[in-house]
Amino acid sequence: MKTLCFFLQISRYMHQGNRTTISGFLLLGLSSQAEHQKLLFVLFLGMYLVTVVGNGLIILAIGLDSYLHTPMYLFLANLSFADISSISTSVPKMLMNIQTKTQSISYESCITQMYFSIVFVVIDNFLLGVMAYDRFVAICHPLNYVTLMQPRICVLLTVIPWVLSNVVALTHTLLLIPLLFCDSNILPHFFCDLAPLLKLSCSDTSINELMLFIVGSSVVTFPFALILFSYICIVKAILRISSMEGKRKAFTTCGSHLTVVLLFYGTIIGVYFFPSSTHPDDRDKIGAVLFTVVTPMINPFIYSLRNKDVKVALRKLINRKHSCL
Repeated sequence: MKTLCFFLQISRYMHQGNRTTISGFLLLGLSSQAEHQKLLFVLFLGMYLVTVVGNGLIILAIGLDSYLHTPMYLFLANLSFADISSISTSVPKMLMNIQTKTQSISYESCITQMYFSIVFVVIDNFLLGVMAYDRFVAICHPLNYVTLMQPRICVLLTVIPWVLSNVVALTHTLLLIPLLFCDSNILPHFFCDLAPLLKLSCSDTSINELMLFIVGSSVVTFPFALILFSYICIVKAILRISSMEGKRKAFTTCGSHLTVVLLFYGTIIGVYFFPSSTHPDDRDKIGAVLFTVVTPMINPFIYSLRNKDVKVALRKLINRKHSCL
């Protein structure tokens, strides 16, 4: 973190020349009304704690139960870690600002926050695609599952999404650093998101916006195409199963993942393709809250309520804690 901030400082000084630039930003938050701040603090603190505890329990249950040491749950543990990290990039700073009645964030902290927010939203996309491929192999090629999902391949399928998400975030960050912010430092948002920062800059952002469109479209399209292809094949394979019990068992193995996919991509469609608000700033805030707060909070409930193996592992974990007490 310190290395990244130092790099941002050096890069910024190299690009600003003789122009005067701002040293930080003011985050307006979700509401400018003073009477709403206590409610927002309690609400988001509650959601943050639920997200951290829920996803943390899933990671612990998977780590401690040897029965869950399979590719599907390795990917789920990574998704849970990404969800904890995603909400932790924005909500603690927002809660601190509400509590201290300040709105400021330094330039370096803002860019760092933007970098990691991009990483963890993008990793969700890639991990959902990898999990869909895992279910495709398990249902459509069960006899070859051990061969196709051997440990070396699973490690690659885990590491590659993390590498790609950091490449995406680094691309946007390096393109943002040369931009100047000279007219205003007020961000109508509750954290440093890329789109509001581009709107605030007094430099030419056409290249940034083009890359945002190209990279953003690719990040959404390729995993979604993999998910769509996987589930088309899965549905065909399930329909070929003669017994109803066999169909039910096959569907339950991917029901939780399908629910999370529908929630994630349904949010993208609902917010960005059919926006209910005519104000783009409100749309950006709604999208950010859904992606960085609501979805990470709901995911543990989906996997714990709809997945028998996870429910059993969580019961074992809770019983183990009670026996220790």
